[in-house]
Amino acid sequence: MTSSSAAQIYDWNAVPDAAAPASGGRLVELNDETLRDGLQSPSARQPDLAERMRLLRLMDRLGIDAASIGMPASGAVAGRMAAELAVYGARQTPRLRLHCAARTLVGDIQAVADVSQAAGRSLDVTTFIGSSHMRMGAEGWTVRQAERIVRKAVRFAVAEGLPVCLAAEDSTRARPRLLRRLCLAALDEGAVRICLCDTAGHADPRGTAALIRHVREQIMDPAGYAHVPIDWHGHNDRGLALANALAAVEAGASRVHATALGIGERCGNTAMDQLLVNLNLLGDGRDLDVLGEYCRTASAAVGRPIPPEYPVFGRDAFFTATGVHAAAVAKAERAGDPWLADLVYSGVPASRFGRRQEIGVGPASGRWNVQTWLRRRGLPSDPLIIDRILTAARSATHVLTDHELASLAAD
Repeated sequence: MTSSSAAQIYDWNAVPDAAAPASGGRLVELNDETLRDGLQSPSARQPDLAERMRLLRLMDRLGIDAASIGMPASGAVAGRMAAELAVYGARQTPRLRLHCAARTLVGDIQAVADVSQAAGRSLDVTTFIGSSHMRMGAEGWTVRQAERIVRKAVRFAVAEGLPVCLAAEDSTRARPRLLRRLCLAALDEGAVRICLCDTAGHADPRGTAALIRHVREQIMDPAGYAHVPIDWHGHNDRGLALANALAAVEAGASRVHATALGIGERCGNTAMDQLLVNLNLLGDGRDLDVLGEYCRTASAAVGRPIPPEYPVFGRDAFFTATGVHAAAVAKAERAGDPWLADLVYSGVPASRFGRRQEIGVGPASGRWNVQTWLRRRGLPSDPLIIDRILTAARSATHVLTDHELASLAAD
């Protein structure tokens, strides 16, 4: 963006200096949960091993820092898949830190240790436990019992040589005193990370930030654990997962969890691709050349088509058939200002993500739509052709397809 182009935007979203990364730096670490939490979506197909390997390669190329390769204790197939992916990752994606999920049970953690030993490489373990009184009420635990469970599980994992992250399920509805006891129990036994979870998709951005700051400032720092990173794991039940993830980054989360296309249980998780786009626009230095391939690969692997209106990589993300919008884009192109054409009616620059602004012709179109469609295809802008297309478009019930437009232009 040139300085003259940038001056055309007054940006109310301007990032405070304290939040901006160094040149080429990163705003936050990222953890990809597609191959674990994402596959808990009731609508997802289970990818085969080759598809999972391809996704790991793409995660690595996108500069994602860590990835879950499953929950080995959930069955023989899950254990075998995790072992194969651990071996593959050691050879092909060495920068990608791999981990497995486990309940705070010795048997679950033993299954992760077995995978780690079979693969001949160290794996992290994310062990989870409910941290709200609702979750503990459902399990029939007392606070003291929950604390004992955490201590026993983390102590066992550390003894097995597994770096441990305690995931406090339902953190966003947990009382401060209970969070304090569970987090400090895990840290005292040797946990190296704490993950705060919006398991039920309850939080809003203000609550997300308040939770992270409380755990950091009121629990971890005073107890001597200022060096221990905090993760954020959010769900999308209120449609706020992405907003919450960005709030978590601003509040000081060290790592944010997300899944490709936001797949996951119920309404899904934070969408990794959308998170990467937003971090990129905020100045994050990751190379996103393969982000479109990542989305398409995930879509095919889990059998979930990308919706037409999906941000950035949906078919309609940069497509307009509205007369006023198309005219503004076309006028900017005619003036020789591709930057303006890309942003005049788009908050995301299509060109940054391998796309372009597309103009179609439909019931709400005007002459600029037709002229631009013809010009981009090297066809003459004959007034009779333009009138014929507009007449057909305004009586149509849909945006005309390229085939329909080509037939009208030929006639």
